[in-house]
Amino acid sequence: MGMQIDLNADLGESFGRWTLGNDAALMKSITSANVACGYHAGDPGVMRQTVRMARDAGVAVGAHPGLPDLAGFGRRTMAVTPREVEDFVLYQIGALAAVAAAEGVRLQHVKAHGALYNMAVRDRALADAIAAAVASCDRSLILFGLPGTELVRAGEAAGLRVAAEGFADRAYEADGSLTPRTRPGAVIHDAREAIARAVRMVHHGTVRATDGRDVAMRIDTICTHGDTPDSHELTKALRTALEESGVAVRPLREHAAA
Repeated sequence: MGMQIDLNADLGESFGRWTLGNDAALMKSITSANVACGYHAGDPGVMRQTVRMARDAGVAVGAHPGLPDLAGFGRRTMAVTPREVEDFVLYQIGALAAVAAAEGVRLQHVKAHGALYNMAVRDRALADAIAAAVASCDRSLILFGLPGTELVRAGEAAGLRVAAEGFADRAYEADGSLTPRTRPGAVIHDAREAIARAVRMVHHGTVRATDGRDVAMRIDTICTHGDTPDSHELTKALRTALEESGVAVRPLREHAAA
């Protein structure tokens, strides 16, 4: 079996008459779509349209639950209890699962969004709450998380399949966490640099941190952000670079059978 990777992006983040990202173009390059479930972005119509596009493109669909913060796009830390997190993650997965079922699609995975993701990376109680919501909804769902963090450990403890996730267009700290978006350089805008970093993560399992040190980063899936300008062009170039380096790009649901 050769080297393989999943390529995911955060999609369905438009709302009402407001459009964000180029989802149709991204669908041509990714293998898994993280669909916003209405709390940080998205609405029922956008959710269904995004699921339909993914189905038609042969892209796997996952729920992308976030904090209940449309105005802040789910990127502001909130004081939430583990019980609240479990309840609203379950609510969002259930909503997308129903929409997906209407389109003949079964969900592949769950990836927490924004501040919720970053909070659960460090806070085991919140991570356990997310994992509990996923497990109680559907134990076949794959839970995404930063490698070596509480979110991944919580998924494993709950008996879920977990996928270690790397980010092509984000900077990393020496502890393997993502550089906060409030800091300069947190988002990598140079496409060539982002692609080189992602290919290195896949082939060598390391990433260069902001302090210049190499950090272990063995991953199963790579994320590009749908709300980043020209993300579809970066993602297309990244997929080409990965395939030209001998990596098979395919959804996680096919990895187990490969």
